[in-house]
Amino acid sequence: MDEKDRLILSLLEEDCRVPPATLGDMVDLKEEEVRERISVLENEGIIKKYIACIDWEKAGEGVVAAIIELKVSPERDYGYDKIAERISRHKQVRSVRLISGAYDLEIMVNGKNIHEITRFVAEQIAPMEQIRETGTILIMKTYKENGLEFFERKTGERLPYSF
Repeated sequence: MDEKDRLILSLLEEDCRVPPATLGDMVDLKEEEVRERISVLENEGIIKKYIACIDWEKAGEGVVAAIIELKVSPERDYGYDKIAERISRHKQVRSVRLISGAYDLEIMVNGKNIHEITRFVAEQIAPMEQIRETGTILIMKTYKENGLEFFERKTGERLPYSF
């Protein structure tokens, strides 16, 4: 991977809908060269997925999100990997991370309401043998996600600036 690949990755991370011809202009490559590089990056698993960042609140859908912190007993020879993989398989789980601090794993989950999240933790996560403790943090409002701000600004509106 070279500097042009890194630049292509940065541009795709910002907006994955940029056409290869436009990317080529931005990184000084021909469209076909960009397509080939992207194909290699996909085949090597560097580009994992192209996704849309959706404001579900604005779309009128009732989605409740929560961060669940977990204290976990690591498994011999596998550490946290097996339990993290097992947790990842649940459709409600958006992300699973190994973290430092008081807890070991952090999972982000979505549900239709608080009760659905509560049931998920109580019935699916807490009973797992390796789970020693859970802590649930409800997400009240999202202001920025995946680099995208969710603020409503009027056209031409500027943020206050002071010294």
